Amino acid sequence: MVNSSLRTIITSLKIPVATLAVTLASLQFPEGSGSAEAQDPFASFPVVITCEYKGTYHAFYLSRVSKDGTATFVASDRIAGTITLNGQAKAVGGSDGGTCLGKTLKELRASGQAHDLKS
Repeated sequence: MVNSSLRTIITSLKIPVATLAVTLASLQFPEGSGSAEAQDPFASFPVVITCEYKGTYHAFYLSRVSKDGTATFVASDRIAGTITLNGQAKAVGGSDGGTCLGKTLKELRASGQAHDLKS
């Protein structure tokens, strides 16, 4: 029933699918927002941050970047951390974050713990 109602609405609107796709894409990626980094919030953050936590080395993978610029990194043991471009690494759900806790991105890069993709 829902499918037939949706089909009726789409048919009655007669909006070509390509036009709809371009419109949706333009809403997600507005023009004139500046550099490629401004359009890709992931470009400013490393792909992986490695930390030692309770005697084990973990690879924290970049998972998301929120509108306020906070990046969330997650590891396999359901542990996570956040960091901003100018802030310090924080553990999610607790204060014990191992060797990454309290470091800035600059410090993580300098210590070899932040790993960027090479082009």
